[in-house]
Amino acid sequence: MDTSLIVSNILNPPILFFFLGMLAVFVKSDLEIPAPFPKLLSLYLLFSIGFKGGVELIKSGLTQEVIFTMLAAILMACAVPIYTFFILKLRLDTYDAAAIAATYGSISAVTFITAGAFLTELGIDYDGYMVAALALMESPAIIVGLILVNLFTPSQGDRDFSWPEVLQEAFLNSSVFLLVGSLIIGVLTGERGWHTLEPFTQGLFYGILTFFLLDMGLVAAKRIKDLQKTGVFLISFAILIPILNAAIGLLIAKFIGMPKGDALLFAVLCASASYIAVPAAMRLTVPEANPSLYVSTALAVTFPFNIIVGIPLYLYGIEMLWR
Repeated sequence: MDTSLIVSNILNPPILFFFLGMLAVFVKSDLEIPAPFPKLLSLYLLFSIGFKGGVELIKSGLTQEVIFTMLAAILMACAVPIYTFFILKLRLDTYDAAAIAATYGSISAVTFITAGAFLTELGIDYDGYMVAALALMESPAIIVGLILVNLFTPSQGDRDFSWPEVLQEAFLNSSVFLLVGSLIIGVLTGERGWHTLEPFTQGLFYGILTFFLLDMGLVAAKRIKDLQKTGVFLISFAILIPILNAAIGLLIAKFIGMPKGDALLFAVLCASASYIAVPAAMRLTVPEANPSLYVSTALAVTFPFNIIVGIPLYLYGIEMLWR
């Protein structure tokens, strides 16, 4: 693998600020981002990429390529939590296995955004409608995870799930709602809307992404302590499963003929793990699962691995496959 890809990725300002956040925790600096602010930053990022994706979707239209990409996204969103559940069941109980599987079946929007910034830095084009794939992949894993809990805890067959609440949490949580809503508004307003909001959605985007990753570095470093409870099995899982998921995603992307930029974003979606939406849903619906397991593996291992090593690694895989 060409190590220059990794170096190029690490030397991007957003990644360096991620490291700065981690360093602040390790040296016991009092640097912190006030609690409400990171939420605002994440909402801005979701709004920006959702709106841009909607504009790009209306430009491209509902072509065969778009339809195949969306179907592939749904397929992976449903398949990943199923096979990861059975891997996790080798060492964990049903509740923890299902919660972690659901976390890895869903996606990290910030990893996706970071991958887009990496492609832009390298001058590799990608289609904005990939945001629609992002939106489709966030929620199904929650439903699959709960079905697995129901199927594999027979003694709890009368478990009182409130499916209306589950579905609301899966499809109407703040990140999904804003992302899908922004996508629809982008479709409705098209180029006119894009030119109106461009100074806000484009001019500020990379600065806010960088500041958000500074906060993510702070949070990830604090979560590293929780890894002591996970053991070697889960740490290995949190590194190897993203590589496996990305490899499957790349094979699908190659099969349906995605261009390189789209293929990288699809691989990143398959490889990432949710550390916001799905953990929030799991706390509500599977309280028996241990949050320190599914949050720390996703946030303190998989997220840093993907944004530092995974993204250039998956691009290298694309270069090999697309020759």
